Amino acid sequence: MGEKFAKLKDENKILVMLAFFSISKGLWENFRQLWLQDNMLNVTQISQILSVASLCCVVVLIILAKRLSLKRIRTILLSSFFMKGVCLILLYILNHTGYQNIINIIVILDTIFERIIVISIYPFIVSIKKDDRLYSKRKLVEYLFSDIGILVGGILIGKTLANILIDYNVCLLISIVFLILAIITILNIKRPQIQEKQIQFKEVITYILKDKIVRLYIVDYFCGQIAMKTGLGLKMLMLTNILNFSAGNATNYLLLVGLIADLIGIIALKYLTGKNDYITVSIKFGIRLLLYAIAFISKNLTICFIAMTWSILISTAYENIIDAPYINRVLNEYQMIFTNIRYIIGLIGTSIGLYFAGVMYNKGIPYILGLSAFIMIFQISIAYYLIYLRKNEDNIR
Repeated sequence: MGEKFAKLKDENKILVMLAFFSISKGLWENFRQLWLQDNMLNVTQISQILSVASLCCVVVLIILAKRLSLKRIRTILLSSFFMKGVCLILLYILNHTGYQNIINIIVILDTIFERIIVISIYPFIVSIKKDDRLYSKRKLVEYLFSDIGILVGGILIGKTLANILIDYNVCLLISIVFLILAIITILNIKRPQIQEKQIQFKEVITYILKDKIVRLYIVDYFCGQIAMKTGLGLKMLMLTNILNFSAGNATNYLLLVGLIADLIGIIALKYLTGKNDYITVSIKFGIRLLLYAIAFISKNLTICFIAMTWSILISTAYENIIDAPYINRVLNEYQMIFTNIRYIIGLIGTSIGLYFAGVMYNKGIPYILGLSAFIMIFQISIAYYLIYLRKNEDNIR
């Protein structure tokens, strides 16, 4: 097994590491909201904690911006993996202790280190190979193995093994095990040999502001994150508390639609990426907008459930059209800082979306989806304009 791993290409080794990390992340994220609720936090408090965690990530990433570089990428990943592992172990120990303030702080720290890992993986791959299809492969691995993490939780939650009840905290422990496997994997990936010139944060900002397409893509990504997190940021609580799913059934539902979404993503990448990108955007976002709007107008929970399901089903498809052309447009030497900036913007959007979700939660799912639909109008408009600019770039110049 070790010899086979050693023969893998470096970019594929990183994908193996990402697979282990995604299982850990998927398992923990699936039950994190319920774990916090089980530790006596209400929905408003949970949404506020996750929102504050996203904002704290923004601050930390801005502070670290000058330290993040392709030369340091492996060290950054290892350090972040280790610190995330420490946070998860502490949360496991603190379960049902009543130390809510300490738990809140550790959840925020865990989110910070997780985000640093996420923003570092693709630049790590780019330091070895840069390709639109590889970008989609990376996203599909992340989605697929996150769903496997959900599968592990769905199979085990509520079961009794060796006189041990598998509850949310035991699932957290399993998440720690997969995180350790990710650490072992990255230890077997050699540090890439990179001749990297010193890039200033200000230089990348200037580069982004001068490139109209990249600049507008950042705005579109920001709107997309707000819309997505507003609509589905609290989906586990929506399923269990409003739609009356049990934790196990909600997990199985998310697993099933997640796996189908992964399959759709794979098929779309291989066979269904059409030549007309406007149609692609309409399929990915336009139908979602329409279903969200119908759900809001009808106030029917069944339609809300269908709208949520479609949104998850299409979530992994067409990354090679929606994101990859704009991300890979950026020069290699700017990739690390650009990815950092992109995630900072995305985290601000995530924080705003989670806050909106928490505010609208008490009004009901139709209002959550209605607000998300309103934000998506701006997102889709910019996405269409970006395609126009990209298709006509030579003529515009």
